[in-house]
Amino acid sequence: MTPGKGRGPSTGASRHQGNPAQKKLVTGSISVTRKGVGYLPFEASAKEGVSALQDIEVAPEHLGGALNRDIVSVELTGLFPRPKGVVKKVEERSRSEFVCVLKKQGAVWSATPDDARMYRTFKLLSVPDDAQVGMKVLVKLEAFDGKADPTGSVTQIIGTAGDHRTEMNAIVLEHGFATSFPDDVAREAKEIERNYAHTIESEAKNRSDFRDRTTFTIDPADAKDYDDALSIRDLGGHIFEIGIHIADVSFFVRPGTRLDDEAVKRGTSVYLVDATIPMLPHELSGNVCSLKQDEDRLAFSAIFHITSSGQVLERKFERTIIRSNKRFVYEEAQEILDKQDGPYLTELNHLRTIARILKKGREREGAIDFGDNEVRFVLDEEGKPLKVVRKERIETNSLIEEFMLLANREVAKYISKLSNQAQEAPIFLYRIHDEPKADRIDDLGTFVRALGYDFSHSAKAPRDASHSGATHTPKKKISARDIASLLKQIEGKPEEHLIRTATLRSMAKAIYSTKNIGHFGLAFEYYTHFTSPIRRYPDLLVHRIVASHLDGHPLTSREFGGLERMCLNASAQEAKAVEAERDSIRYKQVEYMLDKVGREFDCIISGVTDWGIYVEDEESSAEGLVRVRSLGSDFFTHDQKKYALVGERTKKRFTLGDRVRVKLVAADLSARTLDFELA
Repeated sequence: MTPGKGRGPSTGASRHQGNPAQKKLVTGSISVTRKGVGYLPFEASAKEGVSALQDIEVAPEHLGGALNRDIVSVELTGLFPRPKGVVKKVEERSRSEFVCVLKKQGAVWSATPDDARMYRTFKLLSVPDDAQVGMKVLVKLEAFDGKADPTGSVTQIIGTAGDHRTEMNAIVLEHGFATSFPDDVAREAKEIERNYAHTIESEAKNRSDFRDRTTFTIDPADAKDYDDALSIRDLGGHIFEIGIHIADVSFFVRPGTRLDDEAVKRGTSVYLVDATIPMLPHELSGNVCSLKQDEDRLAFSAIFHITSSGQVLERKFERTIIRSNKRFVYEEAQEILDKQDGPYLTELNHLRTIARILKKGREREGAIDFGDNEVRFVLDEEGKPLKVVRKERIETNSLIEEFMLLANREVAKYISKLSNQAQEAPIFLYRIHDEPKADRIDDLGTFVRALGYDFSHSAKAPRDASHSGATHTPKKKISARDIASLLKQIEGKPEEHLIRTATLRSMAKAIYSTKNIGHFGLAFEYYTHFTSPIRRYPDLLVHRIVASHLDGHPLTSREFGGLERMCLNASAQEAKAVEAERDSIRYKQVEYMLDKVGREFDCIISGVTDWGIYVEDEESSAEGLVRVRSLGSDFFTHDQKKYALVGERTKKRFTLGDRVRVKLVAADLSARTLDFELA
């Protein structure tokens, strides 16, 4: 999507049922707005005379109890001036629990949902004895037909609204993740931890022993678990043995256990502003599976013989036992490299040299580097944000990334090559990234031209923004190199962040699948996720599959018949986790701005709509709205192609990417919104 704001197209497939001459039913996933209006994708035939890209609009009174993302059957009631419909049946609920704030009128309890797209208030059937007005709670939906308010029951008291930990837990619960582990899952984890010393002793003889290799981890300073480590040994002749050692989670988390069931359900760890909601209990994620310094650990390793010029001569995958000699944080390892002084300097230098060559090789193939624009918060003891700091990406981040990419790619290539030797392709899980859709690339081209840039197969230099209406170049199939070339043009420019964000939004989403189509963004023909099994369930599955081939008993489609379903679930859970992380950042950004109402800020216009302009504070990345009615007495028209609001009388323009000075006039923490006016 381009950076303009507004409701995007609904997600989910839809299909027609019945005779086209009769009233027809369209089934799919419905999107519901804050105002309670529903939209369902509609694939019309040409003879119906309506664009296939239009959605069926469902008025609030015709939703029939449907909620955002529910699977519904909608009866099409009209086509012009736009398709309209009525929900006939809610086929499947997308969710059954909602985070709400408790209210009470007389003796009647009710609950207002945090999610504004849940457009009705709950009438509560039961409330715990210790419940109080203003508390945040988790409410289970009992019944809702759209005629009366939904009924629900309180299943969990989260805490007092506005409290830091309450709000962070509420965000996690709102996205469907549990904040604690069931008792039986916790018991299994504790049993594994209790028997760990014996496990190491008995398992060591069955594995390749890498405890004599120089091995270390390099992670963020606040990392709670360490699922990857690097070892390096000089073999002479400018050849190095490099081990990429990954925590052997699959050894401990076995199919059929409650641990595995819970990991499948969660799919991923969730990272909030100041906390991690792990996929696995702490006994595993923070202890026995974590590759801690000076501790013997079981690993699944990718071992490479690589020349100093980055050529891979040999590779093998095996289960190992390792012992990390040192836990580095990124900044510490970077300082050693910068000053050329400190522990394991020789090893770090060799790894950096090879990592640089690997990165240049990827860049030649057209790999896209979207960069990072993440922020972190300095919080006080109460969790209140005191300061917002942009995360700095340094070379040791890239060093680790290159070796993880190498392992992920080579594991996928190894399994894929086996399919050429067998009658039946091995069952496997890929991380795929499709080519961007043509219409999104067209939109991106329009946006880039509006800012005075262009991109095509022959990367052109920036030109004056006044020429943004120039004739389009002939359409060609976009490549990753074209995108990479555009991003190279904008390095260091004021609008770099904006164009990077717009480019990222134009891309397809990377997902998991059993069908390989390659990875567009990385420019890899084969790619998977192998290197983070502590925090991602797909990596754990990949470990199991690779292990089955190494053991000589590859998993069959019958044994892994549900793999594609697991891929869909993992992709969906990943998307929810990303949303939760963004919501936690958004909450803290608004909280950071609460005591700054009345102050002025230098912002960049990050979105243009009919109702105003969205602006982003350059310091904190906090985004808010300047409403069109506050822009002055002129009448402003939204020029969609040029991403601008244009004054009809004054011809004053507000264009995407422009810098503006604004004043913060309101901050609503419950709605997570900021309102600005021009200074």
